[in-house]
Amino acid sequence: MSIYFTRTFQRSFGTYPLRGDACRQAIETALATGYRAFDTAQMYENEAEVGESLADGGVKRDELCITTKVSIHNFSEERFLPSVEQSLRDLRVDFADVLLLHWAPADGNIAASLGLLQKARQLGLARHIGVSNYTAGMMRQARSIVDAPLVTNQVEFHPFLNQDILLAAANETGIPLSSYCSVARGKVFEQPLFAEIGQAYDKTAGQVVLRWILQKGVPLNTMSTKPENIRSNFNIMDFTLSSIDMARIDAQTQKNLRIVGRDLIPWAPEWD
Repeated sequence: MSIYFTRTFQRSFGTYPLRGDACRQAIETALATGYRAFDTAQMYENEAEVGESLADGGVKRDELCITTKVSIHNFSEERFLPSVEQSLRDLRVDFADVLLLHWAPADGNIAASLGLLQKARQLGLARHIGVSNYTAGMMRQARSIVDAPLVTNQVEFHPFLNQDILLAAANETGIPLSSYCSVARGKVFEQPLFAEIGQAYDKTAGQVVLRWILQKGVPLNTMSTKPENIRSNFNIMDFTLSSIDMARIDAQTQKNLRIVGRDLIPWAPEWD
């Protein structure tokens, strides 16, 4: 089971693309709201701000779940472990709660980086390990390579993208999914259906979308700099979407809108 499947950690505060004071202020609001899971990455170049904000936030370390991700540019034997150690210094922690490989190597050869990830865990640099942006085939291969449980495959997941193949692979391999781009970079607010459904539950369109993701069995990453949105994104545990409304939202996935494609990430894999 994923570390994220708790009442608090299943709603993680994402920090991309926050930097500087905007990052610090958003995390301060998130902590006050009740978030205890926070997501960053070497590629975000904000681990120092995240670490400073969490260290000064007044919440005990053992109440937090801090996830960071190793950049594909640090996948060599020489760079991997030193980069993780630098991340921990920036984050002001002795270990990451969850350490992920941010992407698969461009050539698709995942064995070496998975071996280094497992070594980081063995050395105590990470309590849990996982991957991000892996295809279903990569998930199956990873499960056969790594001895330790892989607690997540963090992927783009929202109502405009059909991820049924990855969900099936998650069930098959025991590697749970978690989401990023949970509201499709705001595009869900252009679809009246979600606001319409929300009226029956006295919830916003965004809360409906996030609740749909949770009911698909997928923990969330959400980011906002607006205090009202930070609080709204967190307050989604007091209602349940009906099977009819879930099906209405499921139908939207046939649009197959992918936000993070090769136009943004040239080394992205051939998606399922």
